[in-house]
Amino acid sequence: MHNLRHTMTDGLSEEEIATRKLETIYFAGGCLWGVQAFIKTLPGVVLTEAGRANGNTDSRDGDYDGYAESVKTIFDSELTTVEQLLTYFFEVIDPYSLNKQGEDVGLKYRTGIYSKNSEHVDIARHFINSRADVEKIVVEVLPLTQYVKSAEEHQDHLDSYPDAYCHIPLELLYKYKR
Repeated sequence: MHNLRHTMTDGLSEEEIATRKLETIYFAGGCLWGVQAFIKTLPGVVLTEAGRANGNTDSRDGDYDGYAESVKTIFDSELTTVEQLLTYFFEVIDPYSLNKQGEDVGLKYRTGIYSKNSEHVDIARHFINSRADVEKIVVEVLPLTQYVKSAEEHQDHLDSYPDAYCHIPLELLYKYKR
């Protein structure tokens, strides 16, 4: 087994890293194919990556280890905010559905918001707690403890296979496409 941790700077030039205020947050919203396709179209998002959040190992090998399918989202905090990203995210998830989005059922398809930045976690908790439907929401909000990049076949999957199953309706999936 080998370590599959991925750094936040992969895919970005040194100049971009130095000149932009980039932050990273992770969204789990069922099958990651659709979530990644949606999030990468959002204003202020500069890079996305399909992966696994908060599992118990740093490997894709072996049995299921408790991870949530997630999308690593690197965004420019001068162009968008965590609150705005949360608003977009809640457009494409069923926040009342436990371990299920669309036809995808199981713990790995749970909804969640994760970050190494405690401010992001606090913002997400406040966002949910300020909603009128807070008592019904089952979206997990936790610090990120583990992240593993998914296999290449899962990266931008719907770009390569546009007819593949996706739980997000097409009119929502590409609503913000630039």
